Amino acid sequence: MEYLSKQRYDEIAAELKHLINEVYPKVTDDLAEASAQGDRSDNAGYREARRNQAKTISRIRFLQKILEHSRVIDPDVLPKDRVCLLSRVEFTNLSTNTRMAFEIVSPHEMDLEAGKISLKSPIGAALMGKKVGEIAEALVPSGTMRLRIESITLEGEPNVDSV
Repeated sequence: MEYLSKQRYDEIAAELKHLINEVYPKVTDDLAEASAQGDRSDNAGYREARRNQAKTISRIRFLQKILEHSRVIDPDVLPKDRVCLLSRVEFTNLSTNTRMAFEIVSPHEMDLEAGKISLKSPIGAALMGKKVGEIAEALVPSGTMRLRIESITLEGEPNVDSV
C-alpha cells in the first residue's frame, strides 16, 4: 500500500485517462496503417508502431497498478509534531552545518528539484517519526549523516514548531 497526496493521485489519474482516451487510440491507428503497408518482416514503420503500442500498454498497466494499490492520505489525520508523510522538514547537517529543507513524500512523488524526497530514501527514513530538536542519523553512501531537525510543517499548514 502506497499513500499519495491528493495532487499526485489526481496527476496520475489524469495521465492514465489521457493515455487510454487519446494516446492509445492514436497508437492503434498508427499500427493499423503501418500493417496495411504490406510485408511486416521488412516494415520499419510497423516495428516502430508495435514498440509504441507495447510502451503505451506498459505505462497504462503501471499507472493502473499505482492507483489500485494507493490511497490518498488525509493531511488532517497526520501528526503535526512529528515528521511524517507530507511533512516539510527543515534540518541542519551537523557535520557541515548546512541547513536544508525537504518535503517527505511517497516514492511515486519524489522530485529532488522540487525539494521532495522519498520516505524510503536514507534521509527520509531517518527523519520519519522524529520531533523538532531531535537528531536523526541517516546512513548514506558517503557515511553517516547526523541531522538536527529545526522545524516541521505540514502541506498547507503554518510552522508547527521550530528551534
